[in-house]
Amino acid sequence: MSSIDPVWSGVAELSRAFVDRMLSPVDVVDALLERIRKRNGALHAYIAVYEADARLAAEAADKAFRAGHRVGPLHGVPIALKDLVDLEGRVTTGGSKVWAERVSPVTATLAERLFAAGMIVLGKTHTVEFAMGSFGTNTHLGTPRNPWDPRVHRTPGGSSSGSGVAVAAGLAPVAIGTDTGGSVRIPAAWCGIVGLKVTAGRISTHGVLPLSTTLDTPGPLARSVEDAALIFRVLNGPDPRDPQTLAWTPLDPLPQLRRGVAGLRLAVMPAVERAGVADEVLFAYEAAVDTLARLGARIVRPSLPHRFGDYAAATGRIIGAEGYRFVGDLVDDMTLPVDPHVRPRIQLGRGVSAREYLTTLAERDEHRREFAAALGDVDALLTPTAQTPALPIDEVDQSGTAAYFTRAGNYLGLCGLAVPSGFTAAGLPTSLQILCHPGQEATALRIAWAYEQATDWKARRPPES
Repeated sequence: MSSIDPVWSGVAELSRAFVDRMLSPVDVVDALLERIRKRNGALHAYIAVYEADARLAAEAADKAFRAGHRVGPLHGVPIALKDLVDLEGRVTTGGSKVWAERVSPVTATLAERLFAAGMIVLGKTHTVEFAMGSFGTNTHLGTPRNPWDPRVHRTPGGSSSGSGVAVAAGLAPVAIGTDTGGSVRIPAAWCGIVGLKVTAGRISTHGVLPLSTTLDTPGPLARSVEDAALIFRVLNGPDPRDPQTLAWTPLDPLPQLRRGVAGLRLAVMPAVERAGVADEVLFAYEAAVDTLARLGARIVRPSLPHRFGDYAAATGRIIGAEGYRFVGDLVDDMTLPVDPHVRPRIQLGRGVSAREYLTTLAERDEHRREFAAALGDVDALLTPTAQTPALPIDEVDQSGTAAYFTRAGNYLGLCGLAVPSGFTAAGLPTSLQILCHPGQEATALRIAWAYEQATDWKARRPPES
């Protein structure tokens, strides 16, 4: 009998178990589907489960292994997809009741690459409507439940809410989310897992329902940094159907992953940014910085050219204007069942003039140059991922945002990663954000891996009930 748990094993563990014949894809898919059957009703992570197809794919992978036809390290590994990712012929709602019967006309490039790698899609995960929200709530289709508090319904983080909950709660070893202002990193932070925000253009957005063509970035939510690196490796690279990707050559981050942080220059956030951050989050952040320093990193305190709040506000204008372009007709039609919290966020774009929008883009270019000059000799900027732990749903201020620290990464064109950094006295996860220069995903993963190996946060699991 295998001692490897098919539910809680990550991507790398499952890959090794398949090679050693300690588990089969059938074992893993069966165990996950059974757990989904038992737990998804309460957690509400999945909007659709592809049970029959997942079982067929698992059987096919198992037969391929026995025939010596393993296509690569991800073959037979299950994955969940955010309900923004098109699969031709299947319903993709984008979290909207309006699109409850929207059938995907194409299959997203990222899904094609996962299929080519032999991965098995378990189903689609819930999202904030139109991906426009950082708390993870969805009025009409339901808000996933953060698994770290079985008593109080807390924010799962958004907009990739279901993906974060599925991975954290043992309903999938890895999932795909999208990040326009923090929508991979915030669910990762509040659900106690790893979330990778890539540089725009690193992973194709073809076939992914858009919010902001300027800022949208798909990426993995995983239980370990290595797992995130494995998924990034197969997804990144040029796609003729997404012109942004043509600026980047494929990157394999694994050769650099275990090089450590000795000698790297890591910047900490200015003292002024500590205001508004919960005490326990600050404590975990400072402890994480100390850990990286003990590992040999050089901690520096540069002056940043602007406050994080300035970047967050400008990001909101871009998302509002571009989001309104895509779904403005829906949010303006008051007869349609659009989430009442999402509607005003999108409608902000209606009031953004062409001059204001273009000025914001021009200012963004200038802010990117200023940031690069101020931190040009720094390998990464460290911040908390979120200012607070997960909030009770009934305490959420829907007019605000949880993306204070994360939006800067999208606005400035950076890549970044959220990695667990501890727990509050109430048992809620805290998270460290690692922001790196454009295209430096390998560096972000390297720093996060070194930190992860020096701590035991990833070994913890949410309570079962």
